[in-house]
Amino acid sequence: MRLLNRYIQKELFFPFIFSLLIIIFVLFTNFFLRALDRFLGKGLDILTILEYLVLNLAWIVSLSVPMAVLIATLMSFGRMSEDNEITAMRASGISTLTIIRPALIFGILVGTALVLFNNFIQPDMNFRARLLSGDIYRKRPGMIIEPGHFIDDLPGYSMIIRGKKGEIMEDVRIFSKANKESQTSIHSKTGTLSAIDDAIILNLYDGEIHELDLSGYEHYRRIKFKKHVIRLPANDLLLSRRDSSSRTAREMSVPMMAAKQELYTRRINSVKKRLANSFKRTIGDSVFYKSPVLALNAIQRELIRVEKDSTLNPAQLRVKKRKLKSLEYQVKNEFNLINSYFRSQNKYGVEIHKKFSLPFACILFVLLGASLGILAKKGGFVVGTSLSFGFFLMYYLFMIGGKDMAIRNLVTPAVGLWTPNVILLVITLYLTFHTIRERTPLRINWPELNFRKLLKRKQ
Repeated sequence: MRLLNRYIQKELFFPFIFSLLIIIFVLFTNFFLRALDRFLGKGLDILTILEYLVLNLAWIVSLSVPMAVLIATLMSFGRMSEDNEITAMRASGISTLTIIRPALIFGILVGTALVLFNNFIQPDMNFRARLLSGDIYRKRPGMIIEPGHFIDDLPGYSMIIRGKKGEIMEDVRIFSKANKESQTSIHSKTGTLSAIDDAIILNLYDGEIHELDLSGYEHYRRIKFKKHVIRLPANDLLLSRRDSSSRTAREMSVPMMAAKQELYTRRINSVKKRLANSFKRTIGDSVFYKSPVLALNAIQRELIRVEKDSTLNPAQLRVKKRKLKSLEYQVKNEFNLINSYFRSQNKYGVEIHKKFSLPFACILFVLLGASLGILAKKGGFVVGTSLSFGFFLMYYLFMIGGKDMAIRNLVTPAVGLWTPNVILLVITLYLTFHTIRERTPLRINWPELNFRKLLKRKQ
């Protein structure tokens, strides 16, 4: 029995490595072609580009492993079924469950390794990739400037250039924004963009500044210059923050995200307490209403009661109405704030569950691949890829949909991220049950081409 376990796990290991490398190569090539356009011809050394690409391998590996497990299982069990090895094992008294057990152990090992990778390696690599991207833009801020495209990322200004030679921008036009008192437009023949620790320096040469007073359109000023320097405060769009506290959800481990969720829970409770105190001061009822509709209905009932209260004089009635109107505005604002806190909290919850739901799918894919491989009775990479792609695509679409619904507060993160696994589990148990009982719930007929019969028909 130990020999059988080693044999099946060996049959799984090499197709898994082969499939994993192929999938990583395909996804990495797609990412590389998209990233190459951003860095090619920007003056960056090859080592920096390679480091950026290697750091982005983390999310590619995390996505590739479950599909590689499914393809490898389909290839292995399809080949053994095609060569009648499964039939020979069953004839020798070995049950189907015993045959599948080594593959199940293999899936558990791969899933456990993926959990560790998602929790300890991937967040750090994602974080370092973002820092490196920020460093690249810090050293070469001109990389975001493309001729013929408006740049709105500069704080306080919009900019467009006609051409670019190396670091020299040609025919630079800059327009001020978010200023209601005056409109400023700058035109220069050439310009350069550089950065320091806390600012972006825009050097303009041989140009003009036009200022128009928007209040009365009476004052206009034109200034010619040989050199004009604009100092812009650096923001997160151009320069990434260097401290580890600015990590996003994809760059955090589970304990870090759990701490963030606890922080948002405290903020939500603080808002609820503040709103309850406002109700107590205004209406005399400190009950927190679970929805804004219930809270607004309570305010409307109080407003009707106040208008019917004959003991209040007109001044007191106006004060009461003003307080109720203010409470109505507060209810809308506070519930919007609570919803935003819930969305942020769910965003971290989605990432926490994703770190475990995707590795758990590896175990389900092993059972699914073993059953489908035995049913298909066909091995090979093409057959494995054809079958697994449909199942993995369906699973991934369900996962993306559940993730979006969880972020929008429509479902909890647990429901959104684990529902695809539950659906996959039902399908897997159904197929595995019939495979163990040596029954065929579905028959997969692969076309077999007989070239002699085809030639006779043509003749």
